[in-house]
Amino acid sequence: MIKVTLVKSASNEVKTVKATVEALGLKKIGQSKTFEETPAVLGQVNKVGYLLKTEKVGE
Repeated sequence: MIKVTLVKSASNEVKTVKATVEALGLKKIGQSKTFEETPAVLGQVNKVGYLLKTEKVGE
Protein backbone atom coordinates (compact mmCIF):
# COMPACT_ATOMS: atom_id res chain seq x y z
CA MET A 1 0.00 0.00 0.00
CA ILE A 2 1.12 3.54 -0.71
CA LYS A 3 -0.12 6.73 0.98
CA VAL A 4 -0.18 9.82 -1.24
CA THR A 5 -0.58 13.38 0.09
CA LEU A 6 -1.04 16.47 -2.08
CA VAL A 7 1.51 19.07 -0.90
CA LYS A 8 1.50 21.56 -3.80
CA SER A 9 -1.38 22.96 -5.81
CA ALA A 10 -2.04 21.76 -9.34
CA SER A 11 -3.93 24.94 -10.28
CA ASN A 12 -1.10 26.41 -12.38
CA GLU A 13 -0.24 23.13 -14.10
CA VAL A 14 -1.21 21.87 -17.55
CA LYS A 15 -4.53 20.07 -18.03
CA THR A 16 -3.03 16.58 -18.03
CA VAL A 17 -1.39 17.13 -14.64
CA LYS A 18 -4.62 18.54 -13.19
CA ALA A 19 -6.54 15.55 -14.56
CA THR A 20 -4.05 13.09 -13.07
CA VAL A 21 -4.28 14.69 -9.62
CA GLU A 22 -8.07 14.64 -9.87
CA ALA A 23 -8.02 10.99 -11.00
CA LEU A 24 -6.09 10.16 -7.84
CA GLY A 25 -8.98 11.72 -5.91
CA LEU A 26 -6.95 14.58 -4.46
CA LYS A 27 -8.64 17.98 -4.37
CA LYS A 28 -7.17 20.00 -1.50
CA ILE A 29 -3.62 20.52 -0.29
CA GLY A 30 -2.97 18.21 2.64
CA GLN A 31 -5.53 15.64 1.52
CA SER A 32 -4.29 12.04 1.62
CA LYS A 33 -5.41 8.77 0.07
CA THR A 34 -4.13 5.22 0.28
CA PHE A 35 -3.80 3.02 -2.81
CA GLU A 36 -2.71 -0.48 -3.73
CA GLU A 37 0.63 -0.43 -5.56
CA THR A 38 -0.62 -1.22 -9.07
CA PRO A 39 1.28 -0.20 -12.21
CA ALA A 40 -1.47 2.31 -13.08
CA VAL A 41 -1.32 4.07 -9.71
CA LEU A 42 2.49 4.07 -9.65
CA GLY A 43 2.52 5.65 -13.12
CA GLN A 44 0.15 8.39 -12.02
CA VAL A 45 2.18 9.06 -8.88
CA ASN A 46 5.38 9.15 -10.95
CA LYS A 47 3.86 11.68 -13.37
CA VAL A 48 2.81 14.18 -10.68
CA GLY A 49 5.29 13.17 -7.98
CA TYR A 50 6.64 16.71 -7.65
CA LEU A 51 3.24 17.76 -6.25
CA LEU A 52 2.93 14.81 -3.87
CA LYS A 53 4.46 13.29 -0.77
CA THR A 54 4.43 9.50 -0.88
CA GLU A 55 5.09 6.91 1.79
CA LYS A 56 4.77 3.16 2.13
CA VAL A 57 2.06 1.98 4.50
CA GLY A 58 1.76 -1.59 5.79
CA GLU A 59 1.47 -4.54 3.45
